[in-house]
Amino acid sequence: MDHSTAPLVDALADYQRIGRYGFTPPGHRQGRAVDRRVADVLGADAFRADVLASSGLDDRRNRGGYLEDAEALMADAVGAEMAFFSTCGSSLSVKAAMMAVAGGHDGGLLVARDSHKSIVAGLIFSGVQPRWITPRWDAERHFSHPPSPEQVRQAWEDHPDAAGALIVSPSPYGTCADIAGIAEVCHARGKPLIVDEAWGAHLPFHPDLPTWAMDVGADLCVVSVHKMGAGFEQGSVFHVQGDLIDRTRLSACADLLMTTSPNVLIYSALDGWRRQMVEQGHDLLDAALQVARWARTELAGTTGITVLEDELLGVEASHDLDRLQVLLDVSETGATGYQIADWLREHRLLDIGHSDHRRILATLSMADDKTTVGPLIEALGACVDDVKGSASPSIRLPGPEELQLESVLLPRDAFFGPVQDVPARDAPGRIAAEQITPYPPGIPAVVPGELIDEAVVEYLRTGVAAGMNLPDAADSQLDTIRVVAR
Repeated sequence: MDHSTAPLVDALADYQRIGRYGFTPPGHRQGRAVDRRVADVLGADAFRADVLASSGLDDRRNRGGYLEDAEALMADAVGAEMAFFSTCGSSLSVKAAMMAVAGGHDGGLLVARDSHKSIVAGLIFSGVQPRWITPRWDAERHFSHPPSPEQVRQAWEDHPDAAGALIVSPSPYGTCADIAGIAEVCHARGKPLIVDEAWGAHLPFHPDLPTWAMDVGADLCVVSVHKMGAGFEQGSVFHVQGDLIDRTRLSACADLLMTTSPNVLIYSALDGWRRQMVEQGHDLLDAALQVARWARTELAGTTGITVLEDELLGVEASHDLDRLQVLLDVSETGATGYQIADWLREHRLLDIGHSDHRRILATLSMADDKTTVGPLIEALGACVDDVKGSASPSIRLPGPEELQLESVLLPRDAFFGPVQDVPARDAPGRIAAEQITPYPPGIPAVVPGELIDEAVVEYLRTGVAAGMNLPDAADSQLDTIRVVAR
């Protein structure tokens, strides 16, 4: 296929060149009606490019063929049999995948318990019964790793009627599962493997990155191009191969959830990014990996900071690691990751993607070089000196057996049934009617339908006091917790 072309980008350029005008949405008419103050901030060109309904760029309503061609090129670029663009992020994509595989299926779906909140939302929407796969747990560092093939095999033995399995790899921290081994376990039973690979859009384009799910037998994977690629926020792609996924059903499930007014800017950015990666991806990622190696070496020399790498790999840890994700343990500074992140934001205007009670994560991409990473290295050195001796809030850290809550109701039934808000002290022993998610990284500590215990309440309440963010709880301060009404 000719990867020098970008069908959506080229069609958009033609649309603008010939001066087409449409009496259709969007109502701003290529920016003519937009407040100048808005255009000055967002750029007038963004509105001029925001066309769709009259342009034939969306095959779901028109017959231009541009979107279909762009998706075919994307599939060819990464070695999948089919690709499908989404403009509602991987949050939509993974929900559609879950519904396509397990919707209406009594056996449920094997789901890794370290899954993102969007997957829990998919369980609520679909009514699918989760059959939880326990992640591996590093008790010393209070850190979970993706499940092993052996854990997935045990989950299949416990729930042989499940429709399929869903795992997250890479995790938001860059740790990766043994996808080849897990796919082999699933396929031995004739069941599909879905991989939420939202953090792995770049993986097919450099051999020194972790294994791309499509290369080792996954049946369906979902990627977020905005995370580790160069697309707009909400740009996501499904990739499919093999005969264990009903592609017509998948498309129909996506259509149920998808907007009928997708943004052509997001589509075009996906298309253009694919062309860029085919032509330049190896070199761009090679340079980024070199910068990451330099950053890791420099940061390893900063007192009080441990650059986590070897600690994250092994038989009882993760199978592989995306080294563009630079995970730093800051516990020796005496400060929490929350405090370090707040200091960097306030004093150096630097934002860190993830932080928790003892870690921060710097996510590097092909956009970074020493001019962007150098200031972070210098800032962390200054930060360590500044926070030295500071009092760190105490967080009650439960063990894995305390965090693995018992599921007693379907997430859908708990969420949509009669609920009440009770004081947090009264929540242990009650069934959760909401998901409660430390964010980032967005992995729920409590899922609707789970039996709340005292340890998780203490963990979350002491976490909030230390700076933890709980954006989806009805009460973000967690003075009250929403539970199923008796």
